[in-house]
Amino acid sequence: MKGVLLVNLGSPDSPNPKDVKKYLGEFLMDERVIDVPKWARTLLVKGIILKTRPKASAKAYKKIWWEEGSPLIVLSERLKEKLQNEIDLPIALAMRYGSMSIKKGLQELHDKGITEVFMIPLYPQFAMATTETILVLADEIQKEFFPKMTIESLPPFYNNPDYIKVLSESMKSYLKGKDYEHLLFSYHGIPERHIRKSDITKSHCKIDKSCCSTPSEAHAYCYKHQCVEVTRLVGEYLELEPGTFSTSFQSRLGFDPWLRPYTDRTIERLGKDGIKNMAIATPAFVSDCLETLEEIAMEGEEIFHEAGGDNFTTIPCLNDNSEWVLLLAKWIMEWNEKALISS
Repeated sequence: MKGVLLVNLGSPDSPNPKDVKKYLGEFLMDERVIDVPKWARTLLVKGIILKTRPKASAKAYKKIWWEEGSPLIVLSERLKEKLQNEIDLPIALAMRYGSMSIKKGLQELHDKGITEVFMIPLYPQFAMATTETILVLADEIQKEFFPKMTIESLPPFYNNPDYIKVLSESMKSYLKGKDYEHLLFSYHGIPERHIRKSDITKSHCKIDKSCCSTPSEAHAYCYKHQCVEVTRLVGEYLELEPGTFSTSFQSRLGFDPWLRPYTDRTIERLGKDGIKNMAIATPAFVSDCLETLEEIAMEGEEIFHEAGGDNFTTIPCLNDNSEWVLLLAKWIMEWNEKALISS
């Protein structure tokens, strides 16, 4: 029997500092998130970050927490429910971090007699700290607890024409009737060293303006290229004028070089340069979460106003958009038909 596992990032169980600390501990101790030797990671996370950051993060979570719970979890559950209405295969939902674990998701499918799983990491782009960590952990869990189960994963879909159409049309419908002078595409940031570590050629990625636009097999695993490509493709689809849109990266942590330009500084610069009306999209996420609802929609808007800007429009993620649901259903059925043919 066949089934589907949707996997998103995760969330603390509540905005209580204790729950936030537990969640951050699991997240930041992942060797693909903070990729330093374990002793150094332990010292940094448990000795420094978890002594100060949970209280601040808890305050941020409280700002965006819904009555139903964590927005990311609620929106992911809505997506799952709508998707289940479109296909007959059993669907389970899991998170990479937090109590809704990948093991629990696979166990749910296993208990229904599922032996073939189509896993969908809910990230358009590949990155060590997102797609790769999901794939590695799922493989470890499958081998240890579900040896008779097979797992096939949806590859990154950042340049899939159907995805670009769904994303572009969603943005277009939300921006209809709104005046804006600049559209900023903000992606979750990662350390520059992650780009170099993921470079299968070991020589292509220079993290400059040229390597992302120069064809290379390295692009299959290059997060920055894939982000820049989403911006380019959506810009083409929406027929945006050059200079009226750009790419930036948010949520940096620590003092190491992260992907540039930084979103907060870009928002500030746009305001100081005389841009009065701007819109911002966050295409590294398919579900709204702390990074979009608080860091962008709240902090970003405050930065823009302080820099002299007037209107700051935040474009929602795809969430449970009907066309997005239908596209996921299409990909699932294509996998199912392929599996049927090969069996």
